[in-house]
Amino acid sequence: MATTTTTTKTLYRSLLRELPPISQKRTHLHHRLRGSISGKGEGDGGMLLLAQLTTYLRAQRTYSALLERYNPSLGEGSGGGDDDRVRMSARRVGLHVPE
Repeated sequence: MATTTTTTKTLYRSLLRELPPISQKRTHLHHRLRGSISGKGEGDGGMLLLAQLTTYLRAQRTYSALLERYNPSLGEGSGGGDDDRVRMSARRVGLHVPE
């Protein structure tokens, strides 16, 4: 039982780590996660699902970071216009666009 409790706490903390830090106040999502984890009726299937969710969220965060790092024109903060996109695409294949 102690191992299950420790595993549950570890899973909950890792899941919270993967969620974006919005504020110190607990949101509806936090309460829903806590209810899902503390639910006794689900058994190991629910824990496995939450572990997979944690892995998925971690992979999505890594993917976003890599996309922004190696493809800045496609990332979330790409406020540049077509000129920037063309210049970066040309640079990616080794060409230089004249000014």
